[in-house]
Amino acid sequence: MIYDIIGILGVIMILIAYASVQLGKLHVKDLFYSLLNAVGAFFILISLLVDFNLSAFLMEFFWLIFSILGIYTYIKNKNTKEKNE
Repeated sequence: MIYDIIGILGVIMILIAYASVQLGKLHVKDLFYSLLNAVGAFFILISLLVDFNLSAFLMEFFWLIFSILGIYTYIKNKNTKEKNE
């Protein structure tokens, strides 16, 4: 039961991120967008520990990797911008 709740929270986070972009409330290059996606994907991966599904695992694993890449890019660009000022 707890794993289902964690998984549902992960899905909600990813859906909030996507809906926020579609509604113009968030930009895909915003740090919060990548953070929501990363935590959401991580939560879904946790839920898959109980009821494993390979295709869902692969989807969420790469979703997490790309979200971490987005976080890294955001931080790198922010640091570069601050150095140039």
